[in-house]
Amino acid sequence: MMLVPPEMIAVQSKLIYQMNKYCADRVQARKAQIHKTIQEVCRVVQDVLKEVEVQEPRFISSLNDYNGRYDGLEVVSPTEFEIIIYLNQMGVLNFVDDGTLPGCAVLKLSDGRKRSMSLWVEFITASGYLSARKIRSRFQTLVAQACDKCSYRDSVKMIADTTEVKLRIRERIIVQITPAFKCAGLWPRSASHWPLPQIPWPHPNIVSEVKTEGFDMLSKECIALQGKNSAMEGDAWVLSFTEAENKLLQGGCRRRCLSILKTLRDRHLDLPGNPVTSYVMKTLLLYECEKHPREMEWDESCMGDRINGIFLQLISCLQCRRCPHYFLPNMDLFKGKSPGALENASKQVWRLTRIMLTNSRCLEEL
Repeated sequence: MMLVPPEMIAVQSKLIYQMNKYCADRVQARKAQIHKTIQEVCRVVQDVLKEVEVQEPRFISSLNDYNGRYDGLEVVSPTEFEIIIYLNQMGVLNFVDDGTLPGCAVLKLSDGRKRSMSLWVEFITASGYLSARKIRSRFQTLVAQACDKCSYRDSVKMIADTTEVKLRIRERIIVQITPAFKCAGLWPRSASHWPLPQIPWPHPNIVSEVKTEGFDMLSKECIALQGKNSAMEGDAWVLSFTEAENKLLQGGCRRRCLSILKTLRDRHLDLPGNPVTSYVMKTLLLYECEKHPREMEWDESCMGDRINGIFLQLISCLQCRRCPHYFLPNMDLFKGKSPGALENASKQVWRLTRIMLTNSRCLEEL
């Protein structure tokens, strides 16, 4: 049996107390505020999408309320949200990811199928690809018209300078609405290296659940492709693993760590050029789970160590100017960020980490 000096135990219990207090105060306040904003955002978006559906029944809103939780709603930051609307029927299309488009894939008519067999016939290109950009462009036109007609038209505006479908609500909230297909029971070739064979996390049962759940294909601009083969870029769909990531973060204090990381990010790392997104935090948390595969390492007594570990990893990524996507390591989450923004962020994160490593009561001030 290892003898732990009493002062270590005292420090440990102090830290647990600090973490719990931080969750009760700062994290809960952030959640409550976001919850309120989500209610408003969803009221407006449901109203807009109802209008869209009248014009075009193929765009059916999948934004449904399950006891205050909305399927397909992602919080990007306290004032920025993404809502995924799932489209129907991929049926006659094959999923192709041959690695030419990092982070993306295409949907191609399966051999011998006629274009007319697809529900999305007019968005299929001459070469047989279902064009993500064409679908998005049609959707954008419909949403713009719906904004002028809906009952919130005084407080909602379409953001014009982008091919994305983005709304600004009451001047301060931004919502991106992204058309998508769900790919269940399928796992992309570009993520086939996962899980790493030498690492005992996650448990094989979880792995098979994650792979059965599958992933989503989103119609949005992909930074990794900008300036590449432009024709292909318009047809390509962006791969998203939100459900898979959420499933992996169950158990122990993983979700709690994520809430603390996001809160620290919003309060201290909301920097020019937005190099440190909450998605970067989530990604580094997943890597931390691999480094600490045992459940006991995710006990609340280890929360401080895990968070410090993630911050040190973040500094290292910012200094190397590279943060690989968890499932698609060829994709760099810092792509398109300016070296200056990454440099500045690395200094800020280092400052924050130093405070956390040296001051056991730091969370009272942070």
